[in-house]
Amino acid sequence: MKDEESGNRLGSYLRARRELVSPAQAGLPPGGNRRVPGLRREEVALLAGISPDYYLRLERGRDKNPSPQVLESLARVLHLDDIERTYLLGLAAARPRAPRRKRPEHVPARVHQLLAHLQIPAFVEGRAFDVLASNPMAVALSPRLRPGENRLRSLLLDPEEQAFHQDWTKATADFVATLRTTIGDDTDNPRFVELVGELALSSQRFRTLWARHDVRSLDGGTTTVHHPVVGELRLHRDKLAIDDVILVVYYPDKDGDSDEKLRLLAALSDTESAGTAHDRPTDVPHSKAP
Repeated sequence: MKDEESGNRLGSYLRARRELVSPAQAGLPPGGNRRVPGLRREEVALLAGISPDYYLRLERGRDKNPSPQVLESLARVLHLDDIERTYLLGLAAARPRAPRRKRPEHVPARVHQLLAHLQIPAFVEGRAFDVLASNPMAVALSPRLRPGENRLRSLLLDPEEQAFHQDWTKATADFVATLRTTIGDDTDNPRFVELVGELALSSQRFRTLWARHDVRSLDGGTTTVHHPVVGELRLHRDKLAIDDVILVVYYPDKDGDSDEKLRLLAALSDTESAGTAHDRPTDVPHSKAP
C-alpha cells in the first residue's frame, strides 16, 4: 500500500477510475480493437479539454498540482459522485506532512456504560473496523462482533459472516470503499498497513475491490441479515462518532417482524447467560475439621 498510496496516489486513482468508464458512458463509439478497459488516456484528455501530454503527466505523477478547474473537468468525465469528487480534490491538495503521533484507540468509560444500558445490538469500532467493545445483544446478533474481531476481515474470510449478509457482494464493496476513504492520506498508519497487507494476501475479492479505488461513506442505512437461530432480520444502522471511536447501533422497525425476532434473540441470550452462570462452580468455604 505504501508505494501505491504515497508514491502516486493521484495517478493511481485517475487510472483506476478511467478504466471503469465505458466509451458508451462517455458518449464515444465503442470501437472494435480496444486494448484497455474503459477509456483511453487521450479520450479522457479530449473530453476534459486538456492536452494528452498533460493528462499523461498527471497519471504518471510528473505533475501533482493540477488546478481545481482541471480536476472538476476530470471528475465530470470520470462520472465521479460528490464523495469521489471530494476525494479527488483531496488527493491533489495533499502535501507532505510531519509523521503523526499514533495514539491507541480508546473507548471512554461512559461508552461502556452506554453499551450496558442499550437493549439493541451496539458496539464500538475503530477506524480500521476493529471491534473495540460490544454489548451482549451485539454478540447474540453475530459472534464476530466480539471485541478483538475485525469486521472487514470477518466479512471477507469467515464463511459464517459471508452467509450472514443477504447481499455479501454489496457489503464487501461498501466496506472496502469506506476503508479507503477512512485511510485518506494516513497511509503510514501501521494498523492500516497491516490490515490491507493481510487482506491483499488472503482475499481475491479484496484485491479486486481495492484496485477499483472506490471511495464511499458507510454511515446510516438499512441491511438484511440471516441469523442462524431467528432467521431473516431487517435492521437499520446508525454510526455515531464519540471522541476517536465510532458507536454503531442496529435496530428494527418498532413492532415489526424483525422487532419480534430481536426480542426473541434477547430472551434466548438471557436464558443462555443465566444457564452459564448457573453451571459455573461457586466458591464454598472449607469447613474446619471437628
